[in-house]
Amino acid sequence: MTVQVLDVGKETVDYLRDESRKEGHAEKIVFPESRNEVVESLQMATQKGWPVTLQGSRTGITGGCVPEGGLILNLSRMNAVGEVEDRRLSVQPGALLSDIYSVAQAEGLFFPPDPTETTASIGGMVATNASGARSFHYGSIRNWIQALEVVLAHGETIRIERGVHQAKGLDFQLGKIKGTLPRLKIPEVKTAAGYFVKPDMDLVDLFIGAEGTLGVVTEIIIKLWPLPKKRVGLVSFFPSEEEALDFVIFLREAGSSISPIAIEFLDDQSLELLRQTPSDLLELNPDFHTAIYFEYEGDVPNIVVEKAGEAIDCWIAESDHELDVLKQFRHAIPEAINQLIADRKRVKLGTDMSVPDGQLKKVMQLYRKGLAEAGLEYVIFGHMGNNHVHVNILPHSLAEVETGKVLYLDWAKQIIKMKGSISAEHGIGKLKIEFLELMQGREGIHKMRKLKQLFDPDRLLNPGNLF
Repeated sequence: MTVQVLDVGKETVDYLRDESRKEGHAEKIVFPESRNEVVESLQMATQKGWPVTLQGSRTGITGGCVPEGGLILNLSRMNAVGEVEDRRLSVQPGALLSDIYSVAQAEGLFFPPDPTETTASIGGMVATNASGARSFHYGSIRNWIQALEVVLAHGETIRIERGVHQAKGLDFQLGKIKGTLPRLKIPEVKTAAGYFVKPDMDLVDLFIGAEGTLGVVTEIIIKLWPLPKKRVGLVSFFPSEEEALDFVIFLREAGSSISPIAIEFLDDQSLELLRQTPSDLLELNPDFHTAIYFEYEGDVPNIVVEKAGEAIDCWIAESDHELDVLKQFRHAIPEAINQLIADRKRVKLGTDMSVPDGQLKKVMQLYRKGLAEAGLEYVIFGHMGNNHVHVNILPHSLAEVETGKVLYLDWAKQIIKMKGSISAEHGIGKLKIEFLELMQGREGIHKMRKLKQLFDPDRLLNPGNLF
């Protein structure tokens, strides 16, 4: 055997957790550097009956790469980034988003998905169907994956390419595996909740968002896009949330031939947290209640300029440096939250749910009412263009943690009734299993289990994820 198998001890204890602050346990860990070493590792795990937990850079916040015994298969050393060919790029799963950006930019291209954390690994992004601010225009990472190489649980390697490997109705075959896809409830909103299935689907999509439960992705072919000739970023500040939400609806429905590529939201509590956080960011006027960040490729339509002029103030960025400052302003919120949670030594309670367009104001009222009645500290920010905001509860005590969990569960039930998703971009991992069962029902979870069993009959891969 060429791959080195290490005991989990003091030197590797960090690999027992991720950004969710959940901690697990494992006996062994390997850092394969090639597909063959992945195959060796899986064959060894099969022989010994070890569960296998897949990891990348461990930036996830749902506990998806936190081990539950057995073997940790950490792919961070499989981080090669190839050369751009015909706007396509071959990368290994451990490649970081920041490295992909650099290679693409050198060729006058870019990779549209833009999660906040640029140290995220591409394998983890595939596992959760990750997205970011620009998903309003460009969609999630699913839209930008052309092909995958996947090692199945017992060591068989398959290659799947979009437009080549497709289901016939719900029947499919991949390598030696032949079966029928289940019928599942897939909401018509931004979602990263469980297996993606539909008739005649591209089978590459089956592994995107599967959270490492069906196979180990060892190579990814991503599509790139030409860098825009011009980008303009704006932040409009409003005296109330109601006026900010009306502006969001206007941006989505203005009917201009040029639509925003991103629409982001920062509530009054987010702005207040930024005022209290030492930084070199632009000064925030005390009259600013709610902020909307939006971005265009090309000139901003006159009708939008006029509407934005009705706000208290509007910051405009046209140079790369100015855009970086505005993005730092937007990204400062999750950083401030993480620091606050760390200082309080509490768990992070953050929602990741999305709803249809017509439910935007209703879901914001739902959040506000629940938080006010519970008396909890919080901030709300996120991807308003997709009706997808993150409600981050900031507990002061264990009692408030439990209150927050009850509130979160109630919201999930209400959002399912609105035909929304209980996870839009972070995935399910080990922390949202109850929510996925609410969304799919016991019958849906049973169907998902049967699909997993086709690919992983011994249930070795990422136990505890999804169900």
